[in-house]
Amino acid sequence: MPETLKTMIADDHPLFRDGMRGLLSTTDDIEVVGEAKSGEEAVELSSELRPDVILMDIKMPGGNGIEATRRILAENPDIRILVVTMFEDDASVFTAMRAGARGYVLKDAEKDDMIGAIRTVGRGGAVFGPGVASRLTDFFTTARPAAPKEAFPTLTDREREMLHLMAKGASNAEIAILLSLSGKTVANYVSNILVKLQVADRKEAARRARESGLGG
Repeated sequence: MPETLKTMIADDHPLFRDGMRGLLSTTDDIEVVGEAKSGEEAVELSSELRPDVILMDIKMPGGNGIEATRRILAENPDIRILVVTMFEDDASVFTAMRAGARGYVLKDAEKDDMIGAIRTVGRGGAVFGPGVASRLTDFFTTARPAAPKEAFPTLTDREREMLHLMAKGASNAEIAILLSLSGKTVANYVSNILVKLQVADRKEAARRARESGLGG
């Protein structure tokens, strides 16, 4: 991670953008490199500016924040997106997370909490409320693998658990939340799984897992 986190603000409310820019100007390690007023503008600017973190409002004109998140990460997967919202709307935030967002924070959060969330996401971590964690658990029910160990004898119990979640469509960020692990730890586990299964990517690993009875 670079010493200074290049941050972009995507929000259609000028007062919020002004306030956030003023807040972040008080830090030594976060720099605002651009602002977008719509989802479409956020997509365009993200490719031009390549920020480390984008503060993404969910409801904006010209393409909402969820669709913008999906498009931005399809083009630039290294960008980390932190959703900002007026309400603790688990359904919207969960949908944003499924699109690839790394966390969410309320717009009325304390200043230190907002800055801390940006730094956490910028370092590769995730920031989600308990409601989203609960919704994730409900979504990925039956987290324990049901297939016999013989199906993947080289995997550890933890790796089999992760493979099961991968087969159900869970992203690394979602697995990190469900299993209370860091994003880096999950990425390392996934890499080990790919090597042990001798597959090229997550998609192929998930397909093999489903064929063996995992993820059902």
